[in-house]
Amino acid sequence: MIAYLAVVAIDIAALSVIFRFLFPGVFEFGELYSIAGWTVYSGEVILMTAGTLFFGYINYRGIGFAGALQLILAFMLTFGILALFGGVLTLDTASVANLSPAFSDKRSMIACVLLVFAISPFLFVGFDTVPQAAEEFAFDPSRARNIMVVAIFCGVLLYAMVMLSVGMAVPYPELLAKLDAQRATGGAAWGTGEVATMAFGKFGSIVLAVAVFGAVCTGTNGFFIATSRLLLSMSRSGILPAWFGEIHPKYRTPYKAILFTIIVVLLTPFAGRSAVAWTVDMSSVGTGIGYLFTCLAARRVIMGSEGVDKKGLKLFCCAVGTITAVMCILLLLVPGSPARIGTAPFICLAVWVVLGFIFYFSNKKHWISLPEEKVRENVLGRKDIAVFFKK
Repeated sequence: MIAYLAVVAIDIAALSVIFRFLFPGVFEFGELYSIAGWTVYSGEVILMTAGTLFFGYINYRGIGFAGALQLILAFMLTFGILALFGGVLTLDTASVANLSPAFSDKRSMIACVLLVFAISPFLFVGFDTVPQAAEEFAFDPSRARNIMVVAIFCGVLLYAMVMLSVGMAVPYPELLAKLDAQRATGGAAWGTGEVATMAFGKFGSIVLAVAVFGAVCTGTNGFFIATSRLLLSMSRSGILPAWFGEIHPKYRTPYKAILFTIIVVLLTPFAGRSAVAWTVDMSSVGTGIGYLFTCLAARRVIMGSEGVDKKGLKLFCCAVGTITAVMCILLLLVPGSPARIGTAPFICLAVWVVLGFIFYFSNKKHWISLPEEKVRENVLGRKDIAVFFKK
């Protein structure tokens, strides 16, 4: 849940970065304070609060409109990225040679790889949100697997195109010099924005705005859905109070779970972008644990089922996923690791874990006493899917 909330927080915080680039100074009024080097302004607090309330409201009203909006925003994202990539290819300075060196000159090759590898579970958060809303699909939920596979493939292509666009546009020392100059004048140092401007001039800001606005809004909208539905599932299972699982009589949405999500995300505008990064770091640990549990659960299902096709291959995938998750968790937590999270994320993680224990043990007597069939139905919507709660 914290991983889903973190993505909403990131996307809401990204609104301030976008508007600092597109409209320098417009929302930077009413300076309040600074957190970890990031200045919080009243104007940006208003902007991000409005964005949070807007997406909260459309989810409160029902998944139908939220889903339709998601489709439009996804097309905006795709169009913007394709335009950016095409524009960069027309630059005289664009070259594959600009992608060299492959690794930072300030870190070893292994350290560079491990830094990305350690947070990779968090970077995959999003593709697993499809099943969270499976109960509301207007098609056979079994198609969700194919949807996720296609989503991952498209995501790889689109985000690789963004990174290649920035990397190929100009030699990296030149791009870094431009960004340093922007910082020196108080501007928003944004590599992707600089490359878009180089490719299209001032029109590049519009192209980039379309892509980034699509990315930010699809993330915010999608994770509002995923967070509220996960809270609903945990409430049905008795792990969270029944309050989170109440359904709106008119809109048929878990409206109280949505309200809770809105309240938590509304802290983002006041926390500053640097503080949001702490949430990302701590949620990387939580995501690794979640994927570890998923791989172990999948292995148990496969081992306990008869007539499973390609059983050996599936068990191999479970083993690879388990090893990968353990490695990521260790890289994030072990002292001396190049990817170890900082002190502030550790504190945030500790607070979140304490809250988890409080909720877990406060309701344990109730949900642990439920018949297994009831737990299956409450959590997963069907009585024939195994769950792994033990007394």
